[in-house]
Amino acid sequence: MSDTLLLIEDEEFLGTELARHFKREGWDVVHHVDLAGARTALLDNHLSPLVVVSDMNLPDGSALDLLEEARGQHLTAEWLFLTGYGTVADSVRALRLGAYDFLEKPCDQKRLDLVVAGAARSALAQRRLEDHAINQNRAYPVENFVGSSEKALEVRDILSRLIQVPISALIIDGETGTGKGLVARIIHNSGPRAKEPLIEVNCAALPRELLESELFGHEAGAFTGAKNKRRGLVQQADQGTLFLDEISEMHPDLQSKLLKVIEDQKVRPVGADKEMAIDVQIIAASNRNLSERIAEGEFRSDLYHRLSVFQLTLPALRDRIEDLEELVPLIVDEFNAMAGRSVSDIPKEVWSALQSYDWPGNVRELRNVIERCVLFSEGSLFSTRWLQLPGQSKSQSKASTDDSSISLPLDGSMSLEDMDRYIVNTALEKTQYNMTAAARKLGTTRQTLRYRAQKYGIKAPDNDENGNA
Repeated sequence: MSDTLLLIEDEEFLGTELARHFKREGWDVVHHVDLAGARTALLDNHLSPLVVVSDMNLPDGSALDLLEEARGQHLTAEWLFLTGYGTVADSVRALRLGAYDFLEKPCDQKRLDLVVAGAARSALAQRRLEDHAINQNRAYPVENFVGSSEKALEVRDILSRLIQVPISALIIDGETGTGKGLVARIIHNSGPRAKEPLIEVNCAALPRELLESELFGHEAGAFTGAKNKRRGLVQQADQGTLFLDEISEMHPDLQSKLLKVIEDQKVRPVGADKEMAIDVQIIAASNRNLSERIAEGEFRSDLYHRLSVFQLTLPALRDRIEDLEELVPLIVDEFNAMAGRSVSDIPKEVWSALQSYDWPGNVRELRNVIERCVLFSEGSLFSTRWLQLPGQSKSQSKASTDDSSISLPLDGSMSLEDMDRYIVNTALEKTQYNMTAAARKLGTTRQTLRYRAQKYGIKAPDNDENGNA
């Protein structure tokens, strides 16, 4: 199928010759001699040319007016203007409106062919980007946060509102594995910045020095090993979204610099002598309580207040356990497709085990469990053999049937710090928050246990340590 070239030229001989030439070159040429005909084709009949070659001044007006109308309708095409008496003002306006080029008549045919070929490549690249953005949008609709529980419906309602507004910054918090990354992608890909880049960075995965260079970029020679200039992730996200996962782990010095970038909408790469303007939506995520981090002196309160234009807390899976009825079949189908399996029969005992488990790793742990079961399946049956859940009732709450032991998932669904917090909390719960008894069970001192309890903000329900403070 030929690509379409719209030719707008009122000189009969030149228009006929150009139309004949471009048809020989493989174009599907649509020729109009005035703006009225071209306007009807573009705006009313929805003609979608790849390239527009137009005379600047036509009997019924300036082609620049039509270009401005087309840009207002977001029509993807590269415009090339030909004129016998163009002015500086015309050329400046043409470039401001995004015209590809501006050539004076008479123009050498070989040169014109080269410019048209370049315009076609540019227009095709723009269309690929638009198609990619549309596909990304389809891949991350609000409905991707699955569930019919009250909490899931509330999250989807909030997401539906967030994607309608140009919000500058927001915080997503919740336990590990609740879907903070998914929600960030939904907000970006279904929101007003969907056609622009989404840049993701895990603040806990990089040391301070490397994270600064990654975020803000650097000039060549800015520090040892900086041989080349590098655009930072903030610049790469310009006009789009920067997703800062685990922002609670960012060094306070970088928090200060990030705050300045957000407030000024400017970034200064490491070693640079001037700032660069940027327009970035910031989505920050944390599985740790940022208010507690502020109280500990580990997170800047001014950055927190600047980011928390809106704060969305995602519910734990145990608080919406009824959503397993929708989540499990979807995840099973996903891993069936990936692994070439055909699991479809989920017995009652599997449902009972899944619904009675407390899911400390949330949806991420659920995905890991289902992946394991699907990969080791034989036929269509979802076997209980590979569940390997450390407890089959909520009363056991992550622990095995032996009250003196604690079971934890080793599938990556819980971080080491989450495990430490859970162990301390469980030991205190089992001893009714008796510090001495809990320390004895864990084989540590009361002082060490007290320090860890304070670190994680763990307190007895009535804030009383049973006289063992």
